[in-house]
Amino acid sequence: MPKTFQNPILPGFYPDPSICRVGDDFYLITSTFEFFPGLPIFHSRDLVHWRQIGHVLDRPEQLDLDGIHPSGGLYAPTIRYHEGTFYVINTLVDGLVQRGNFIVTATSPGGPWSSPVWIDDAPGIDPSLLFDDDGRLWYVGNQHVFEGHYEGHCVIWLQELDPTTFQLMGERTILWDGALKGAVYAEAPHLYRINGLYYLMIAEGGTGHDHAVTIARSDTLTGPYEPNPRNPILTHRHLGRDYPIVGTGHADLVETQYGEWWMVALGMRPYDGYFYNLGRETFLAPVRWEDGWPVVSPGRGRIEAEGTVPNLPECTWPSHPTCDHFEHAVLGLEWNFLRTPREPFWSLTERPGHLRLRLRPERITERVNPSFVGRRQQHKSFAARTALDFDPVAPHECAGHVLLQNDRFHLRFVCTLDEAGQRLVRATKCFNGNESVLGQVVVGPGRLYLKVEARGQDYGFYVATEPEAWRPVAERVDGRLLSTPVAGGFTGAYIGVYASSNGEPSTNVADFDWFEYLGQ
Repeated sequence: MPKTFQNPILPGFYPDPSICRVGDDFYLITSTFEFFPGLPIFHSRDLVHWRQIGHVLDRPEQLDLDGIHPSGGLYAPTIRYHEGTFYVINTLVDGLVQRGNFIVTATSPGGPWSSPVWIDDAPGIDPSLLFDDDGRLWYVGNQHVFEGHYEGHCVIWLQELDPTTFQLMGERTILWDGALKGAVYAEAPHLYRINGLYYLMIAEGGTGHDHAVTIARSDTLTGPYEPNPRNPILTHRHLGRDYPIVGTGHADLVETQYGEWWMVALGMRPYDGYFYNLGRETFLAPVRWEDGWPVVSPGRGRIEAEGTVPNLPECTWPSHPTCDHFEHAVLGLEWNFLRTPREPFWSLTERPGHLRLRLRPERITERVNPSFVGRRQQHKSFAARTALDFDPVAPHECAGHVLLQNDRFHLRFVCTLDEAGQRLVRATKCFNGNESVLGQVVVGPGRLYLKVEARGQDYGFYVATEPEAWRPVAERVDGRLLSTPVAGGFTGAYIGVYASSNGEPSTNVADFDWFEYLGQ
């Protein structure tokens, strides 16, 4: 039997994948929107097993996310390599100080990456790069052109980019506006030179259920581009809302060193109805060329949960620990913040072996940088636990867990005080900004153990004052509010640790001894 792999290759909120190969090594990046650090970068040698090696934007001076609204921030990046240098081109959406398209570079994919160079007069999102055979560098982008057409009409445009200043020069050319008559949101363009032809692959239909991948080709860079008569080359929109993988699109192509072609693309996995708390994930599919056109998943025509592995030497990486004991000087690469941290509200050294969070006035319900350290939910069912040392001194102080979709849709599970001065653990639901208490339990002094369990869309919250002596605080909580079909936007759910003094000054801290995430 042929050896198989499981999709998605990057489970959880890893949308808009872009990939490149350098020799025997593959590198992949994804979008991050309002989360910091920005743009995780992964390394693989077999396209199946991936390890994160860093973030492209990991310094506050590189990435200003102050005030960014949920699902604003960093949209779809593209990664390319040329003559010893890695290039990432990306869009910052709705930045308060700087916004638009920019390029960063590095000689090593793990960094350090340069500060952004902002590209003047480059409208639209999802930019991409092509280094042509003659060494010239080309920018490919999209742009809304609604006037005179229809809502959602976009065009793909091309212009030369100065390889030194990264500024556009020369004439701008409109290449294509999509394959489907009346198609909306032609975006995510990638331009390739393959066997003497130029191929323009895009996404259209919007990044929801009607998402699709289409392609056109031309003898010349500036066109005209001939659409593939078999478009779309990938979509799941015709398979129904109950199909296990939906919304496939936003793809990138890569050729292995042995001549095989593969596609990475995003998709969603709904469960317990049309809800996908994990967000848009990264999937892998084989590609074969026929009559000068790519055929995705030959014989099947769709991305499947299981596929035959690429013809590459298997290369696995050490398994990632399920429990972080916070014994290192820096946080692991899986941890993120909301927006750009402007002050060190966390410490791994003040109490060695613990993650210390300072209580600050910022709240998770605000579009700020709260004292929150989170990681992606990557399984439909999971258990997350932590050990917390925290003595609140006033009812406005709290610390514990947050399961986050955005500032208006989330679940909080924190230790605090009631008005009578009793220490308690409380589970709270925030649904469209309206809060309701799901349950609370009075607890005595000393260390607390907090646990969140999810079995599909049923979430349970538990507390213990001794290891494994769990008491329920709230059970059978509907987790669908953590899904974008309910909350809106483009991100997946996060789970993490949180502390706040809720608008009041505080000098208190919360210490987390460890955090365990176990997918089931």
